Amino acid sequence: MPMKILVVGAGGTGGYFGGRLAQAGADVTFLVRKPRAARLAETGLVVTSPKGDFHIPQPRLVTQIPPNAAFDVILLSCKAYDLESAMESFAPAVGPATLILPLLNGMRHLDLLDAKFGPAHVLGGQCIISAALGPEGQILHLNDADTITFGPRDPSQQAGAEAILTTFAPAFTAELSDHITQDMWEKWAIIASLAGLTCLMRANIGAIMAAGGEALARALIAECSAIATAHGHPPRPAIQQRMQAALTTPGSPLTASMLRDIAAGNRIEAEQIIGNLLTRAQTPSPLLTIIDVNLKAYEAMR
Repeated sequence: MPMKILVVGAGGTGGYFGGRLAQAGADVTFLVRKPRAARLAETGLVVTSPKGDFHIPQPRLVTQIPPNAAFDVILLSCKAYDLESAMESFAPAVGPATLILPLLNGMRHLDLLDAKFGPAHVLGGQCIISAALGPEGQILHLNDADTITFGPRDPSQQAGAEAILTTFAPAFTAELSDHITQDMWEKWAIIASLAGLTCLMRANIGAIMAAGGEALARALIAECSAIATAHGHPPRPAIQQRMQAALTTPGSPLTASMLRDIAAGNRIEAEQIIGNLLTRAQTPSPLLTIIDVNLKAYEAMR
């Protein structure tokens, strides 16, 4: 039988990946809030993408999980600051064999999911995509990257993870990792460095380099890498090279999505990406401390 998939959220990330799965014929249900459900019921799920536009006229939608409706896999794509409320909303969907695949940044969400549902239910996961909601509620896929990397955190999850890979592979780029925790720590170090630097400076990488910020960028990478290393996950050489190149390239237009959220006056994932990383530091991290205060001040004034 096909896997029953619950996608929590139908914004840029959940809407894109869940939509691709539905397009490929998978059994997909979206758990969404009532305003989003009303919009999707009216327009359908509309995706514009360099990999091909598509429209699902009548996506399967629920605003709450009915009793005894366990799913095989829950694809969790909410914002990190909405995690606690999301867990309450999808809890009835977690049955004895359900696997939860979170696509959130950082590591704090694993602690919360493990505590509520048990580690046996929680895979490691991450995604690479740039997607957002357009003015009419459509999903805008902004580049050609659409990868989910995931993997078991316990040997008991291996068979389930392989079944998920079989289901995902026809829809988008899916990779099964045997070192997913390492992958997640590395992504966290990258995102914290990029978000921290561009949000602190309120500028893209090219402008920061033009202003003489290379030493600052390298120092911030070192702080984020030191925290990952202290927790047993030093970024591998190829990742270090990627971080250094991404944050020091002259003329680069690169920014973090968090900076775009700040420019729009939106809520940001500062605590999950910067604050929680800083709480795990075992040596002084002066740059991260400054960035943490900077972002908290933005939230206080927003």
